[in-house]
Amino acid sequence: MPARHFFLAVLVVAVWGTNFVVIKLGLAHLPPLLFAALRFTFALLPAVFFLPRPAVPWHNLAAYGLLIGVGQFGVLYLAMRGHITPGLASLVVQTQVFFTIGLAMRGSGEVVRPFQWVALGLAVAGIVVIGSHTGGDTTVAGVLMVLFAALSWAGGNIVSRAAGRVNMLAYVVWTSAFAVPPLFLLSWWFEGGAAIETGLRQADAVTWASVLWQSVGNTLFGYAAWGWLLARHPAATITPMALLVPVFGMAASSWWLGESLPAWKLVAAGLVMAGLALNLLWPRLRRAG
Repeated sequence: MPARHFFLAVLVVAVWGTNFVVIKLGLAHLPPLLFAALRFTFALLPAVFFLPRPAVPWHNLAAYGLLIGVGQFGVLYLAMRGHITPGLASLVVQTQVFFTIGLAMRGSGEVVRPFQWVALGLAVAGIVVIGSHTGGDTTVAGVLMVLFAALSWAGGNIVSRAAGRVNMLAYVVWTSAFAVPPLFLLSWWFEGGAAIETGLRQADAVTWASVLWQSVGNTLFGYAAWGWLLARHPAATITPMALLVPVFGMAASSWWLGESLPAWKLVAAGLVMAGLALNLLWPRLRRAG
């Protein structure tokens, strides 16, 4: 891989990892569901007028929009509003890898291989470590909500795979049309008009920068650049780079927000990332051997 492609991949995972700190900054003024609705609104507009609709069924677009918009980010934002720290959220949500494998195998009937059970066991051990240290800025409810967000992300992965080879940027933009209405409705129903009005009135430059970072940086740039790299290099070369997402997430949260990194967090991170690395890299290592 040319050096410039490598640095582009690192830039993408850095954006995705530090995004959890950006979410926390946006949540300082905006209610979670409203924040998610605004994120997908700006991902949809004005890009939808310039990108043709992917040639996939409407129900596929709707399913992805609901799973990613409401199930993943809507619930993730709710969890990060006082129930889990950004660093831990960036780590726990990576369990989507195992949920994706489980859902794919359930659909295909494929048997889980031994190395995958070991990888899953390591990741589960890491989550157990986190669960045993809840209280204060991280709660059991927060961990469970992020796990649900990871499951929704996995469901979105299965739906997008069923769409076939499409322009991923256009796909994300058009599916956002199905995330925006339910998120605004849920925000109105659960957060209320008064909270929405207060949030919009109190939103400052940092808040709106957070929204745009979510929409333009994390969604449009991230997916476009990642798709561009996957089109030019084997998935086995690009995909392991995603292991750096929680590294950037935890480091950024510690540096920017002062999130502490006691030994138990490092142990949990090591276990989860060891499981992810084993799952991603073991088949490649066996082929090389």
